[in-house]
Amino acid sequence: MLRVMAPGLQSSLQARWRSGARHLGLPAAGPADTLSMALANRLVGNSPGETAIEITYGGFEAIIESDCTIAITGAHGRIEVSGAEMPAHESLHLRAGQSITIAPPHFGARAYLAIHSGFQATEFMGSASTDLTAGLGGHDGRALRAGDRLSAKGEARFQGDLQTPPALRPVFTEAFALRTCASAETGLLAPASRAALFGSAFTAGRQATRMGLALTGQSLRLASDGRMKSAPVFPGTIQCPPSGTPILLLCDAQTTGGYPRIANIARCDRHLLGQIRPGNTVRLLERTPEAAAAAYTEKLDLLADWLQPGPEARGDILN
Repeated sequence: MLRVMAPGLQSSLQARWRSGARHLGLPAAGPADTLSMALANRLVGNSPGETAIEITYGGFEAIIESDCTIAITGAHGRIEVSGAEMPAHESLHLRAGQSITIAPPHFGARAYLAIHSGFQATEFMGSASTDLTAGLGGHDGRALRAGDRLSAKGEARFQGDLQTPPALRPVFTEAFALRTCASAETGLLAPASRAALFGSAFTAGRQATRMGLALTGQSLRLASDGRMKSAPVFPGTIQCPPSGTPILLLCDAQTTGGYPRIANIARCDRHLLGQIRPGNTVRLLERTPEAAAAAYTEKLDLLADWLQPGPEARGDILN
């Protein structure tokens, strides 16, 4: 059992992405950074998509109310257990009565706290992930609040002592280079704007949420009257409204949109979107679909050697 004392800016329970429900208008939800959550779950003996806490910009505090094993990965500041500094990317065996705090990170946006057997949460349409917009799943369909008590699904103590291999620990900075493919309406871009899309640096806008973020610094021109019929969009889709400021969609984004889809972030790098914060530099590296698919397979195979997912869980590592 864990009692939340301070949830930080926004903390929620997230599990594997919600699939098979987009035709009903339900977004994917799930972790904004699937890889960091998978790494946290590995350290406590869980499958990659087991329910964990996603913590945005740190400031999280909790009291441990029963013995348990947890792990913290992703973007974090100083981690303390009852005042003593503790490492990320390791199994942490905690006792009842101890406290845990996670300070705000210098780089990146989201940390993940996993517990052995996963946190109890309400499932909806095949996933326990919190859909904050619709108020579904997770802990009463909402962000965590001070005083919330969270329990493990089963035995909370893990017998192992694991550390993420150093080579597999993501490093976050103020700059992101994302492999990207052209999309359905890329051809509507003026030649100079297409060159800018894949050849210039953007800056993440002031509002970077689980729904999406604006890419500022370059204004793109489209051969469009702005009245395109709504069409399917997905996490990683980049839309371009009439303003010319591209919008990069994240895990809580809508399922359809009426703006031209000018690019898609390759699946191999989509987990990085959840770590982009306002003011960060973003570059889009154009790749063919074939090259993007090969990069995804190569990265997934590398990670799977450590994460050891079952066949049905491989997709929860990079999504």
